[in-house]
Amino acid sequence: MDASAVWKSGMSFTGTAFTSNFSLPLGASPKVGGANDGFRPLELVLVGLAGCTAMDVISILEKKRQQVTAFEVKVHGDQADEPPRALTRFVVEYVVTGTGVDREAVTRAVELSQTKYCSVAATLRNAGPLETKITIIEG
Repeated sequence: MDASAVWKSGMSFTGTAFTSNFSLPLGASPKVGGANDGFRPLELVLVGLAGCTAMDVISILEKKRQQVTAFEVKVHGDQADEPPRALTRFVVEYVVTGTGVDREAVTRAVELSQTKYCSVAATLRNAGPLETKITIIEG
């Protein structure tokens, strides 16, 4: 996999992933000279984790014929206080809405994603603990 960050001006860049050929804006907060005009690079780590595990879990739940009508993965990352302010802990919350969704099926799908399929979770596993929460909403 290959990617680039091309400087536009100040602390503004365009990030591109060459495998998919998609681009997105990268920026920084004004307190470090940025213009609030794009994703912070560390935010993309959390978005990547959310997306990776979400794709795994929904795929598994569909194979298990769960009647999911809405699905969201929320990720929180704790950051160290001192530079380089690395992420030190992750909380991943799976919010599944559906009719008669089986908690055991969701729990197993999450477990498979976290331990076997999600490459982002595997990459981050040594960065800090990864906690999970599951919320099931009938509807």
